Amino acid sequence: MTSNTLDVSVKGPTFHPISLGRKVKNNIATSLFLGAFLIALVPLVWVLYTVLARGFSAITSTTWWSHSLHGVLPEDFAGGVYHAIYGTVIQAAIAAAIAVPLGLMTAVYLVEYGRGRLAKVTTFMVDILAGVPSIVAALFIFALWIATMGFEQSAFAVSLALVLLMLPVVVRNTEEMLKLVPDELREASFALGVPQWKTILRIVIPTALPGMISGILLALARVMGETAPVLILVGYSRAINYDAFENNMASLPLLIYTELINPEEAGRMRVWGAALTLILLVGLLYLAAAFVIRFLNRNRV
Repeated sequence: MTSNTLDVSVKGPTFHPISLGRKVKNNIATSLFLGAFLIALVPLVWVLYTVLARGFSAITSTTWWSHSLHGVLPEDFAGGVYHAIYGTVIQAAIAAAIAVPLGLMTAVYLVEYGRGRLAKVTTFMVDILAGVPSIVAALFIFALWIATMGFEQSAFAVSLALVLLMLPVVVRNTEEMLKLVPDELREASFALGVPQWKTILRIVIPTALPGMISGILLALARVMGETAPVLILVGYSRAINYDAFENNMASLPLLIYTELINPEEAGRMRVWGAALTLILLVGLLYLAAAFVIRFLNRNRV
């Protein structure tokens, strides 16, 4: 009795050694990318070092964080930038209070509901806003809010211009974060009978929330250093003004511009100190963003 034996040999994938040419190309590309990174890093480190070295003595003054320049002579290094810090923060906060809800709702509409001509027009307008220079946004608000509607120059007018600069950043970032949410999550929610609006609020937005917060804080960091709106839409004040709707109000960019024409050594110290203060504020904003994102990711796991 004979039996036919079927000899089946299973061959695994064949790995070929990496050729010398591919290794050389990989090393060349790695070296080029590393060199480009180091070249880009040089001016950044140089700027940070210069600002830190020249502004450190100013920000360590005992009155820098708690006093304004009210009654301080241009040649005297006294007082502080408390009034300018307040102006920068309040202008950015008002802009965020307007731009963030509008940006989030616009992004949700474009990703979850946007179909047809209205969505195309909205996308087109967001693209236009993303390319508008800050000086154009400031001039538009001046023509509409001040020249046409008759309101006076104020910090609120600055915030309206900052809204135009902040809005497209919020919309575009939120769009991308919502698109990263897997469609399987939406489909599973729909399969359980959950309506779309509740799926968006309970599933989609919480999943994309860490990235959305990063985009919002990135937009805030961008508008806090804008100079054109404060030069056109509000006057400089050496004393603090708590009313955002009336009278002049200082800000860190406006203080830097004003002190640039001060030939005294005190003016130079205030310029570098205000620049370093602005960098520190933006840095604290990014640290807060990292903390919030880590906190949200930890609670979601």
